[in-house]
Amino acid sequence: MAGWRLRRAGAEDAPAVALVAAATFLETFAGILDGADIVTHIARKSAAEMFAAWADAPDSIVTLAEHETGAAPIGYSLLTPPDFPIPTGPADIELRRIYALSRTHGGGLGPALMAQALGNARSLGRTRILLGVLGRNARARAFYEKQGFMLAGERRFLVGSSWFDDVIYARHL
Repeated sequence: MAGWRLRRAGAEDAPAVALVAAATFLETFAGILDGADIVTHIARKSAAEMFAAWADAPDSIVTLAEHETGAAPIGYSLLTPPDFPIPTGPADIELRRIYALSRTHGGGLGPALMAQALGNARSLGRTRILLGVLGRNARARAFYEKQGFMLAGERRFLVGSSWFDDVIYARHL
């Protein structure tokens, strides 16, 4: 056993997903983004109510990674309809989020979450998956490129009160 398990999250899991979403965003961007912007962004974009709505939506999938001992949330992914400033169609889906606590990095959880997301996208009948990432996040970009994603565009992304330049990646399924 890898030390974790993946499962589709339901609305009842929203508080756990919101907790790991806040923790992983803070952990990822502390020292990179302004602290007040991080706190504002988490409050706006990672509320339990949002994850409950996504979990209940027929065109979205929330996957929760739990520690094998005690089922503590340690990572997650989120697939939703795409929201990008590039042309998209009904066969597209967005990997809006994929995060894991840093203590799990190097243990295969990231690739497992990605494989699950790709499989879930296929199960929804999608043929292309898109994602956005901070343009200067070299570690994340290397992970996505290793997973077969190619550059597809750019966007500006608001975190708190600050704008950032993201790149958009796409991968055909």
